[in-house]
Amino acid sequence: MTIEIRLGDVVRLRKPHPCGGYNWDVVRLGADIGLQCNTCGRRVLLTRREFAKRIKTFVRRGDPASGAAPQTPVFVPPTS
Repeated sequence: MTIEIRLGDVVRLRKPHPCGGYNWDVVRLGADIGLQCNTCGRRVLLTRREFAKRIKTFVRRGDPASGAAPQTPVFVPPTS
């Protein structure tokens, strides 16, 4: 099962961070998911598999366009 993750998502994980916070901001997408604790600001990287196991729910969804692949530029040949 794949989860659609976007930059700017706020997620709630199953277990609290040692600081007591449950909510995390998604700050990086790639092979690993970068998360930042909303309570203390600590940043961690989780593999997508580990992220899928630990996530409980989405608190807030980010902008759909921010998680999309960048648009490739269109080549326009110069006119003479």
